[in-house]
Amino acid sequence: MPVIHPSAVVDSSATVAETASIGPFCLIGPNVTLGENVRLHSHVVVEGRTSIGDGTEIFPFASIGHAPQDLKYKGEPSQLVIGSNCKIREHVTMNPGTEGGGMLTSVGDNCLFMASSHVAHDCKVGNNVIMANNATLAGHVEIGDFAIIGGLAAIQQFVRVGPHAMIGGMSGIVNDVIPYGLVAGAHASLSGLNLVGLRRRGFAREEIHALRQAYEVLFGEGGTIAERLDQVEAAMGETPTVRGMIDFARVSSNRGLLAPKSEHGS
Repeated sequence: MPVIHPSAVVDSSATVAETASIGPFCLIGPNVTLGENVRLHSHVVVEGRTSIGDGTEIFPFASIGHAPQDLKYKGEPSQLVIGSNCKIREHVTMNPGTEGGGMLTSVGDNCLFMASSHVAHDCKVGNNVIMANNATLAGHVEIGDFAIIGGLAAIQQFVRVGPHAMIGGMSGIVNDVIPYGLVAGAHASLSGLNLVGLRRRGFAREEIHALRQAYEVLFGEGGTIAERLDQVEAAMGETPTVRGMIDFARVSSNRGLLAPKSEHGS
């Protein structure tokens, strides 16, 4: 039987795994699913059509699955799906999807959401993502695996952040961030590659060298971004990490690529 504190309110229609634990003063709605070994500390609210994967831990005063902060939302039966082994700290908010965004907000496995971070409607957050305190995602944002979003950073709607990218604290992101990119600044610009993160995750020296060469060509002078992408593909397109960067950059996007301050191409 799950361990449920007497002060918790758990709807009889909720699906709660036998090994789940629900602490004092939690509120669990009728369409919620809690997986094995999910642990909710005190004062956690989980509402809506929300599924929480095995081993995820949620700390006090988090609000998970309430209606999106979108004036177009009319109560459609959208979902929030959270993966396994995530840690969701105090005052975190996560909202389900909307009809205009595919009806789903999804969060991968092994993510850390520090206090007061926010995942808005229709976001797609990958695996092993870290969002530091007060970091916020607007609607329809996509975050790749192993990306790190620094404290107080804000990412505008429809922006894509590639895998292994690092967003510095207090950055404002209005354009797509390439995989492995390093971003900083109040009105943020690309400031290189996330070399520290790449080394920590065991990328080979040759892969990192290829990425640095690709970065220099892609954001160098002369021609357009599209022409420089062709150059990178011709020279280094067989390297898997570089191929990931190329494929990311070629996707049609509402926001275009974030570039270094010296970049004047289109």
